[in-house]
Amino acid sequence: MQITLIENPDDSQRIPYKIARVIYAETSGHSLPVVEAMASMIYNIHLKFDKSFEDIVNDNRVFDALSKNSPRHELLSVSANDRKFQMCLRVVQKMIRGNLKDSVFGATNFHHSNVLPIWAMSRGYIAEIDDLLFYL
Repeated sequence: MQITLIENPDDSQRIPYKIARVIYAETSGHSLPVVEAMASMIYNIHLKFDKSFEDIVNDNRVFDALSKNSPRHELLSVSANDRKFQMCLRVVQKMIRGNLKDSVFGATNFHHSNVLPIWAMSRGYIAEIDDLLFYL
């Protein structure tokens, strides 16, 4: 017996799912406020630098989880049926429509509280949500 892979012809959900997976990996879907903060930051990057959502969530300089060496990398493979992933997806869909309040005050950078990147040493963070610090 030969199995044929049937591809979904609806490509419209590819980008929202990609964004939601990256947000889930970086936040572990811990809470709605941190998921909304990460989505807000992505939207701010989109507006400020005129970058596509896909380009933003493919940038491993922004999202450590994209690196194969990251302890969060495996979280990118979360099941689409996971309840916390579904929350991320709903927030992303709201963000894409432009209906998400900016909860990070224009921030375009972030890091986890357990690391201190060189670029953050000369800046003050403008928002702290769960274990994430957000910067302009």
